[in-house]
Amino acid sequence: MTKLPEHPESLRPETFATFNPEKMGKATLFESERILVGLNTFLPGQEHALHAHEGIDKVYHVLQGRGRFLLVGREVAMAPGEMLVAPSGVPHGIRNDGGEKLIVLAILAPGPGKKS
Repeated sequence: MTKLPEHPESLRPETFATFNPEKMGKATLFESERILVGLNTFLPGQEHALHAHEGIDKVYHVLQGRGRFLLVGREVAMAPGEMLVAPSGVPHGIRNDGGEKLIVLAILAPGPGKKS
């Protein structure tokens, strides 16, 4: 894995992607008391099941690949450049139903375990 730079520094998030055949991959790019910036990575067929965060807003931004945003009662196609905002308490998830690797930037504010 590529070493994270000291911040502030520009970076290409996808260079920090890690893939695990057993489960969705995760990498933390930056974390402070106010925010967590990370990557969620999926091999074909992997998913992050429907879940919600109380007191945490989450932004997903698709960097590479295609799949589905999972929302209560529906699924929304996702492609590179698309974004989904899941406010506190709104159930959400991701499924890679495509044939290629999926890399999604995930931004959580505040980060898990950092809520006041």
